[in-house]
Amino acid sequence: MDSRRLIIFIVISIGLLLLWDRLFPKPVHTQQAQISSSVTHAVAASVTESGFMLNNNGKMVTVTTDLIQAQISTLGGDIRELSLLKHGQDGDSKRNYALFTQSNDRIYVAQTGLIANGQVSLPTHTSMFTADNYNYVLKPESKELSVALKLVESNGIEVIKTFNFRRNSYIVDISYQIINNTNNPLANISAYWRILRDDKAPSSQSKFVHTFTGAAYYSNENKFNKFTFSDIQKNDIAYADTLNDGWAGYIEHYFISMWLLNAYGYHPVCSNNISCRLNIKQLDNNIFSVGLLTDLPTIAPHSSYMVSVPLFAGPEEYKALAVAAPELQRTRDYGWVYIFATPLFWLLIKLYGFIQNWGWSIIALTVLVKLVLYPLTRASYISMAKMKALAPKIEKLKQQCGDDKVKLQRGMMELYRSEKVNPIGGCLPMILQIPVFIGLYWALLSSVELRQAHFLWIKDLSLSDPYYILPAILALTMFLQTFMSPPPTDPVQAKMMRIMPVAFSVMFFFFPAGLVVYWLANNVLSITQQWYVNKHVTLRHKNRLEQRKKK
Repeated sequence: MDSRRLIIFIVISIGLLLLWDRLFPKPVHTQQAQISSSVTHAVAASVTESGFMLNNNGKMVTVTTDLIQAQISTLGGDIRELSLLKHGQDGDSKRNYALFTQSNDRIYVAQTGLIANGQVSLPTHTSMFTADNYNYVLKPESKELSVALKLVESNGIEVIKTFNFRRNSYIVDISYQIINNTNNPLANISAYWRILRDDKAPSSQSKFVHTFTGAAYYSNENKFNKFTFSDIQKNDIAYADTLNDGWAGYIEHYFISMWLLNAYGYHPVCSNNISCRLNIKQLDNNIFSVGLLTDLPTIAPHSSYMVSVPLFAGPEEYKALAVAAPELQRTRDYGWVYIFATPLFWLLIKLYGFIQNWGWSIIALTVLVKLVLYPLTRASYISMAKMKALAPKIEKLKQQCGDDKVKLQRGMMELYRSEKVNPIGGCLPMILQIPVFIGLYWALLSSVELRQAHFLWIKDLSLSDPYYILPAILALTMFLQTFMSPPPTDPVQAKMMRIMPVAFSVMFFFFPAGLVVYWLANNVLSITQQWYVNKHVTLRHKNRLEQRKKK
């Protein structure tokens, strides 16, 4: 496989990586919601009322754990702010990353409420709760922290909305305890659990490396599905798939917010007496909602009932996702190379456990992958070395044949047969490596673990090299590789193959440094392998020629 094929392979692979999600977004479900019109109307009307997200009449309850700090409004019990204490802001690692936020230019909040179809009054996200305390801190000796908001309706129904936080967890378990103090049963009650946000991509989004921002859900029946905001706008419907397992919410680069229906360590939300339905829709202007509707059983007079849904709001850390809910690691969205990317990142995690540096762990992973794939790459390099060794004979044959293309092709085929060289012998091994190549690419691109991770002079492996040192070295290695492969017979193509690596490497100046570390390490190892194979194959070829002359 000559340099031309190698460069084309790299160009096509990266082009597909960058353009696939843009050109071929996953189709959106178009099945209309099987929700009762009264419930749908009530939810939509209450959400889209004037100034619904700008009402700050409630008091803020501050909750601080070891991982998060949340601001809960007594108006509806919304989670208006949620900051991640172990992750810094883009460009300012000293400030905590704000996942949920409400400001003049950003909206991203968690909101819940109850609906009784007009029969009785139940608290929605516009109802005012009361709090016993306005500042909660998880104590060092405690594993859990509970925050309760209370509301007593004029009809005698009491509702307690509780937020349960756990140490070393990004899950907030939100529950409603409905106490029926009346003489009549409460029937046809539903609870809604939703996350509202605008359509703005996170500031970590690169112009040259596209990552997904939008809605997503997973179920055992329908598997992993995602929707861009433009998908939701075009269809403008309420999605109504029954969702009795899995999760639903939002994905943005490195961070997610998901309602969990079967979280580890929590009771499953859906059961024989509770049905759950998915709801994804555009509310008003550029505000979107991903949520669940849960239909509750009838609550007898002078009795109570409790329903809860856990909310995961945090980074896509491998370990955090693994212990939160089944298949939640799908949110890292490796696409069709999931089967390759998942074990590769698992191996990277194990290497980091020993090395304790993500940059060196990437290099170590690249070395291991190259060793495993060496039998395949060796076949490619041997083919390239043989082709390079035949270059003088091919050039001589070209001069002899002149403009007779048919004669030239026949002569070259005879030469290949006599020298036992397959001109495309290196293609298949390289093609077999493509899934691994792309899988490792997506594994690194989706790794929040690389965010604000230091390596040598680089302070954040998820951002581009601030001094462009790694991309410059990478460009040199790509340029060097072209001289180690047999050049194209066409002089114009030969010049293009010399210029193309340098021109193409400009893209790497804007790539995340972690990806450049991988590509640079891979190139250095490839050059070393190719040099070694070229040297030994060329030596054997010379020895064979000398033996022929002696005979």
